[in-house]
This record gives sequence, C-alpha cells and structure tokens, in this order.
Amino acid sequence: MYNLLITDDESEIRNGLSNYFPWHEFGYQVVGQACDGEAALAFIQEKPVDVLLCDIRMPSLSGIDVAERLYRQGSEVKVVLLSGFKEFEYAQLAVQYGVKRYLTKPTKYTEIAEVFGHLRSEMDNAKMPPPLSASTVESGLADQTIEKVKIYLQDNLSAATLENAAKHVFLNPFYLSKYFKTKTGENFSDYVTKLRMQHAAVLLKTTYCKTYEISEIVGYSNAKNFTRMFRSFFGMTPREYRNEE
Repeated sequence: MYNLLITDDESEIRNGLSNYFPWHEFGYQVVGQACDGEAALAFIQEKPVDVLLCDIRMPSLSGIDVAERLYRQGSEVKVVLLSGFKEFEYAQLAVQYGVKRYLTKPTKYTEIAEVFGHLRSEMDNAKMPPPLSASTVESGLADQTIEKVKIYLQDNLSAATLENAAKHVFLNPFYLSKYFKTKTGENFSDYVTKLRMQHAAVLLKTTYCKTYEISEIVGYSNAKNFTRMFRSFFGMTPREYRNEE
C-alpha cells in the first residue's frame, strides 16, 4: 500500500475524497488529511507519505508552492494537483517541480482511477537510474510524452481526438495542444490530418477499398469532407491519386 495524504482547505472536499473512493482497491491508504499547504508539509516531515493529493488554490501556500518546497527538499513524494478547469494553465507551472498529474474539479471516479492507477504502476516499476541533469530528465519526459501521443494516434486514427489523446497522457487538452506545438513544431490538428492523409494515400494505392470506405477508416464520416481535405493536401482527388501512374 502507498501512503496518501489529501490536502484541501474545504473540509467537504477532503472528506469526500478520503471516504467515497475505494483507495485500497488501487493500492493506496489515506494516512491523513491537511487543511492547507503548511499543514501538509508538517505532516510529511513527521510521517511517511508516498503521494500527496493537493488542491492548487489554498490560503497561505498554494499547491504549486507545496510542490516547489518538496522539490527543493529533494522529496520523493509524488504530487497530484487538484484544480478547476480555469486553473490548468497556471497549474503547468508545477511541471518544473515534478508535477505531471492533475485531477479536475468536480472529481470523477474514472479520472481518479486512471491517474492513480497509472501512478501506482509507475511506482511499482520504478528503478534507480543513474543521476541525470534536470534538463536531461525534462527532455526525456517530453520525448516520452510526445511519443506516447504519436503511438496513440497511429493506433486510434479513425477516432483520435485531442481530448482522448490528452487523457491518454494525463494532460489537459489545452495544455497538450500547446505542448505538442512547442515540442514538434506542428499543430496537433495538422499532425492528425497529415497522418490521416498519408494513411489514406497508402490505402488508395494498396487496396480496392472505395473512397467512402477509406474516408471512414481514416476518421472522416463525411466522404465529401474527406475528398476536399485530400485534394487540399495532395492537389488531386482520391480517384486521381489512385489512377496516377
């Protein structure tokens, strides 16, 4: 069992998170609650804590402040931030302090299960790597995140969306869109379109599928929209492309 500390200045939220979710089924035990950041840090100094679930907005110390202090102390406590939708961009400041997981208010059972299930798997499989510089670690994590997104898109091309890709890597959709652009130099939507057009081109040359069938395979429910996009991308219609020598 991993020790979990829940921190929120609203007692109703603290108690709800502590009591309504079956933490033991996911490998966690709630070892305490804290009403603010100072109390959370004091608790962590006194008792062993593996994971801190912490509200981002609290009096005195915010969730980001708490994450920063733990980071500077060299703490191994994993931090999951609890934030409202409008706070996500602000929450990304915590990435530099090792925070890469978020829950949105109001919390949903499935979201908690996904985030904490994934986190448990990471902790279970954790190894002791040789020391790396902060920039090397950050770069490696960025590469892993982008690679996971690209693999997801390849495997789920017909139904791929920004929202589902973001869930796959436990990021906010708005943040993932900006993050993807920064790391790859391409807009997320443009990248998805490129994948779909390239896959459609392969199908046109290697199969006898009709245009409307290929349209559905690569994620377009409307064949006319697919044809329009294909023509814009390749400068010719799907039929012209198929018949081209």
